[in-house]
Amino acid sequence: MNLKRLFLWLTFFSIAMGFLETAVVVYLRAIYYPHGFDFPLVNMNNSIAITELGREAATIIMLVGIGILSGKNPTQRFALFLYSFAIWDIFYYVFLKLLLNWPESLFTWDILFLIPLPWVGPVICPCIISLSMILLSSTLVYFNDKSPAIKVKSKEWILFITGSVVVILSFTIDCYKFIRSYELPPSPVLGEGPGVRSTALTAVSHFIPHHFDWWIFWLGEGLILTAIFVFFLRAKSVISGAK
Repeated sequence: MNLKRLFLWLTFFSIAMGFLETAVVVYLRAIYYPHGFDFPLVNMNNSIAITELGREAATIIMLVGIGILSGKNPTQRFALFLYSFAIWDIFYYVFLKLLLNWPESLFTWDILFLIPLPWVGPVICPCIISLSMILLSSTLVYFNDKSPAIKVKSKEWILFITGSVVVILSFTIDCYKFIRSYELPPSPVLGEGPGVRSTALTAVSHFIPHHFDWWIFWLGEGLILTAIFVFFLRAKSVISGAK
């Protein structure tokens, strides 16, 4: 299968997955947020919460699987996983807007992921990351198809991974700080009061995001874009030297 056809079918697959993800969220919001989604998060019963965590893990496994099945070598498999993930994530928001007229804007807060603790941030942030993933995956596949010997070098991996960790930190740091500092209110039954730490689940159910560390996000995004640029220059020079 040529690359154009491969990317076309991966796009269709990822858009379909995006719709399935949206459908699940539509059902969950109808049950738990009948008046519209907002923070703090509503407590789910244990079985639903476990199911939701399992669904998120299963989604990642499916996207990894389609990348493995579609790619010819490790570089392509990684790149096609990133591409599928990015298209899925973008169209998840497209379908939410079409079906629920949500988000109100690209700066509306959303819950992005739940493992190992909630990732939260403005909707525009995962969209920016997804566009970067499309750029990265397209660059990797293009040059790897020209020459299978072109692979990501260690210094580029370090930039990619460090940038990704920093971006994740921007999504999780405020929730983590809240969980660490949250204290249970006084309880006449349990005798608890200020100074008593709560469970993470209890704290999350009271967490309302107000501040996003944009500088951390842009630092991570900058590292990712730098990695793409470094790889592009190196790969281009290899191709030019081979002619």
